[in-house]
Amino acid sequence: MSAHVVLLGCGNPSRGDDALGPALLARVRQWLADRPDLDIRIVEDFQLQVEHALDVVDADLVLFVDADASAHAPFCLRRATDARDGSYTSHELSPEALLHVVRAMSTNALGHLEVAWDELLELLNDPRPGVWDARAAGW
Repeated sequence: MSAHVVLLGCGNPSRGDDALGPALLARVRQWLADRPDLDIRIVEDFQLQVEHALDVVDADLVLFVDADASAHAPFCLRRATDARDGSYTSHELSPEALLHVVRAMSTNALGHLEVAWDELLELLNDPRPGVWDARAAGW
């Protein structure tokens, strides 16, 4: 029996490199078309919300896919554990700020997407918590 895996991706395709999450999930959807036996659920949104807790509650493994300008290139793979923190965000933008965030994905981001895709395939082909932990420890 395969693990129930949830890929929860965040990003906004109109915000340049922030589109990496949705771009990677689009590849996974294509890859899954020939693998109906795998128990992989894809959830995509612009940003994480408290309601996403319902999407992951019964998962054996959850992989969060999101662009992060502070991450080490080409990507960061780490184990996340539950913790209470002060996460918050604003949903208000001025017209100027909106125009500032609209840009194409950079060449660097596209290169990082390729490396992340290769790693994601390795993870999805062996969805066991110990394997994922070991791979995350290597990053």
